[in-house]
Formats: sequence, structure tokens, C-alpha cells
Amino acid sequence: MPKRYWLLKSEPNTFSLKDLKNSEGRTACWDGVRNYQARNFLRDDLKIGDGVLFYHSSVDPVGIAGEAAVVREGYPDKTAFDPSDIHYDSKSNQKKPTWFTVDIQFVRGCREIITLKKLRSLPSLKEKFKTA
Repeated sequence: MPKRYWLLKSEPNTFSLKDLKNSEGRTACWDGVRNYQARNFLRDDLKIGDGVLFYHSSVDPVGIAGEAAVVREGYPDKTAFDPSDIHYDSKSNQKKPTWFTVDIQFVRGCREIITLKKLRSLPSLKEKFKTA
């Protein structure tokens, strides 16, 4: 089975690839996700060894900043239970958690941001993109 890759998006002023690289063991949890479909992927589908394309959003330019790897599979996101955290969810139940996280580890950074425009121009990816 070919290696799977996931695109994980973050605003660099919140948590950047550099922050991941500077984390203890170059590893951090991917917490605070509050989208049900993304939660399902985090809980059920991201597996140890899967690749992560670390995508910077809300900057110029937006795009892939580097690569990471999943090093711990889905587990309850503790930020959902912490009233002082921005990602607190008062409806979350520790016995039956709603929100999940995974741990990722820095692999390498890109020399320059790989933009969506650049990705769409790569011949090997052309057929993967739908035209709007």
C-alpha cells in the first residue's frame, strides 16, 4: 500500500512549521480541530507513519511549508475539556469525547512555500485536480 499523506492546515501566527520544529522532540499534538469531518479523519483514519503536508494559511503566499509524520494516532483532544482554552467545548464529555487529536513530528521544511498554483502546474498532479 502506498504511503498516505494528509494536508493539515494552520495559520503561522497560531502554530507554524517552525513552532513544530522547535517543539520538544520536534513533536506536537494537532489539537483544536472543531470540524466533524476532520475530527473523523483524526479519530479514525490518520495512522502512525502517514505523511503530513503542513500547510500555512492566512499568509502570503499560502501553501505547503513542509512535511511531518503522524507519530501517535487519534486520542481525545484535552483542549475541549479546558474552560480556559480557546477550543473549549462545554458539551464535550470526557467519557465519550467529541473531539480528537493526533501527534505529528517535524520531518523537513520546504526551501520555499509550495503554492496551490505550483501544485496545479505539476504534470504528475494535473489529473488529480478538477477544473472549476
